[in-house]
Amino acid sequence: MNTKHIYILLFTLFLTTASQAQLFSKEKVRNLESVDKETLSWGYYLGFNNLDFKFDYNNNIGDIQTERTIGFNVGLLGNVRLNDYFDLRFEPGLVISQRNLMYSENYFAGFDEEVTDSDLLREVKATYVYFPLLLKISTKRVNNFKPFIMAGISTAINLSSNEQNPDDNYAGAFRMVKNMQFFELGFGMDFYLDRFKFTPSIRGVFAMKDEIVRDKDPNSPWTGNVNLMQTRGVFINFTVQ
Repeated sequence: MNTKHIYILLFTLFLTTASQAQLFSKEKVRNLESVDKETLSWGYYLGFNNLDFKFDYNNNIGDIQTERTIGFNVGLLGNVRLNDYFDLRFEPGLVISQRNLMYSENYFAGFDEEVTDSDLLREVKATYVYFPLLLKISTKRVNNFKPFIMAGISTAINLSSNEQNPDDNYAGAFRMVKNMQFFELGFGMDFYLDRFKFTPSIRGVFAMKDEIVRDKDPNSPWTGNVNLMQTRGVFINFTVQ
């Protein structure tokens, strides 16, 4: 299942749940009546990620294919209530992901050494210490449901970047920038249960600058044709407050 299919599935679930909340809008027992009145509230989240790379090339010699894998998110939540419809959220956490880059043999035309299978594949592992700051914009609560959208920016430290590694792809080391910034946009639904508020959400993540650290050789088959490489992908988080 690719990123597009995940968006379609979760958006459909989101609309279905919202529609049911409207259809059954007859007044019911409301759980946690005062939870949204607190100026400060706390929680934690667990989730998954599916990250990709967007490439811009110098020459048209074929695309670098990205094999995506499912990663893991975990972190804490601090929420500041601004009013009935706006909240400011800080969600520091850890994001672990892996993407496999598969190169075409076209990239190695004129390469001095024999091309092996290991030359055509780079496993790009990333462990981000993640600091997102998000604005949450909610609708009016309907019984025990409340849909919302959110947007914001985040900064991240990639502990697996290899940015300071003196070796490059000629020694098998793919390098990326250590400090990154991202733009985020998403939606979700608050479910008010008996004892806590449960919130599934989905959001797109888009890098705001080039992430690749180029090899020392400007004609490197791994980085020489890459004008721009930026992370993009999706986070699916489940929050408890």
